[in-house]
Amino acid sequence: MEPSKVSNLNASFSLRVAQNQQRLAENILSSYDFVICGAGSTGSVIARRLAENENVKVLLLEAGGSDDLPSCTNPNLWPSTLKSDLAWQFETQPEKHLLGRTLPYPMGKVLGGGSSINACVWLVGHKSDWDFFAECTGDSAWCHEAVRKLYHRIEDWRGEADINYRGHRGQVYITPNRNAPLAPAFLEAVVSAGIPRFDSQNGPLMEADSGCSIAELNVHDGSRQSIFRSYTYPVMDRPNLTVLTRALVTKILFSDNKATGVEFIHLGKVVTVQAGVEVVVSSGAIQTPKLLMQSGIGPRDQLIRFGIPVINHLPGVGQNLQDHPLSGCLWEAPEVPESTSVLTQAIALWKSAPEKLTPDIAAYLIARPLATENGGARPKSMVWGIRSAVLQPRSRGQLLLTGPNASDGMRIEPNLLSDPMDRTAALTALKFCRELGRSPSLRAFAGRELEPGNLDDRGMEDYLRRTVQTFWHQSSTAKMGKDDMSVVGGDLLVHGVQRLRIADASVLPRITTGNTMAPSVVIGERASDAIRSHHGV
Repeated sequence: MEPSKVSNLNASFSLRVAQNQQRLAENILSSYDFVICGAGSTGSVIARRLAENENVKVLLLEAGGSDDLPSCTNPNLWPSTLKSDLAWQFETQPEKHLLGRTLPYPMGKVLGGGSSINACVWLVGHKSDWDFFAECTGDSAWCHEAVRKLYHRIEDWRGEADINYRGHRGQVYITPNRNAPLAPAFLEAVVSAGIPRFDSQNGPLMEADSGCSIAELNVHDGSRQSIFRSYTYPVMDRPNLTVLTRALVTKILFSDNKATGVEFIHLGKVVTVQAGVEVVVSSGAIQTPKLLMQSGIGPRDQLIRFGIPVINHLPGVGQNLQDHPLSGCLWEAPEVPESTSVLTQAIALWKSAPEKLTPDIAAYLIARPLATENGGARPKSMVWGIRSAVLQPRSRGQLLLTGPNASDGMRIEPNLLSDPMDRTAALTALKFCRELGRSPSLRAFAGRELEPGNLDDRGMEDYLRRTVQTFWHQSSTAKMGKDDMSVVGGDLLVHGVQRLRIADASVLPRITTGNTMAPSVVIGERASDAIRSHHGV
């Protein structure tokens, strides 16, 4: 089809969506079949799958605003979003093992959630992750083989065809990073260090104990393909799907132990709607536990402290907080490639010790142009780095209430690097990344080492404590399982109550090996299947 006709069709659809959603927003119903709290990487999937049934009325509530902004659509602008109103501006408590630093802890607050403001890396999770989740829940639908089939439904893979591992007719456009000028030298350095290269980061590498590959991104012709844009937006012209922005859910409503609806603030007014079938909470690893606790689901002592009536005592709500500690090395390049971006160019995963069974540390190759010369288009210099991450942290944090109201913040205690084994793994990763940067293949790009510099072991540990930050992969605060600290089962229904389901990265029993966007989409698909099967919709 001619570009002009495609443009006209897109414009016509956009107008139809805008008119439909304005009409629906002006006529909010008193009851919907499903109310979904959060339009992030999981809630967007569930809204799409449920709205595919024209007889089902779906309300999708998002606390943030529209993603129709250059800072969202242009993935190279993602760093600017982290301190904007597109993100919840959370902060941690002073981190004991990071020299008492208080860390910025942003999370997506916009249609698409984190998928609208992140660095677009698509990592499906290691085989060991999914098999562990199946073991925790006693539900084989979470095992690696089952999840591989789900990814065939999810992906629109635009790299080399691989019928065993990759889908090519799904909702999410995925492509190898084709703007990665430093990647060949990086991969050569990694291979020289004894780590094998794979054609894709999301095929057999995710079953191996180490490997490297070109990065894969949900970017199409330079534009971000967020999960909201991939899943929800294409069905927003339907009369059975209402998407409200600037709608902050403040409470889940109950009748005895049955979720009956939600209360939310929209345009300065408190609105109450009923959920005829289910309430689904997809608000993220910080907001989901907060909403649960302020609605009466969580540790009894915290609820009683703030006068919140206890609907169900679940001590695991807000516990088990996990993240990937992120640090790394930086160099200034003596020459600047003709084309580059700030997105990840390549990755490597490996083991911090021989006795490890699966990859537990990673390196991400990144680059960013610096100031241009005389205002020209070509940067006069470039900083590039190898970011290091601990993929299977043993440290655990927690979230605590500070009050009963939506306006009350959460006390966030990640406890990054609190486990000595995490510190050892982080130092191993950092030192290896530095060795890669000094390798013969990368030497041509390494004009001046900016960080960490020539440090002894004590200096390296101090550098680590000074620089470790969040990888924005907050998860596991309402984990699925069968033990006393689990919050949901394999079907993602909340233990001890009815008609309430949680579906976001908070349900992960442990954080996945790599970035959490793709696993969050899997959670959305699994939740959708469970809902449709349970209710026959």
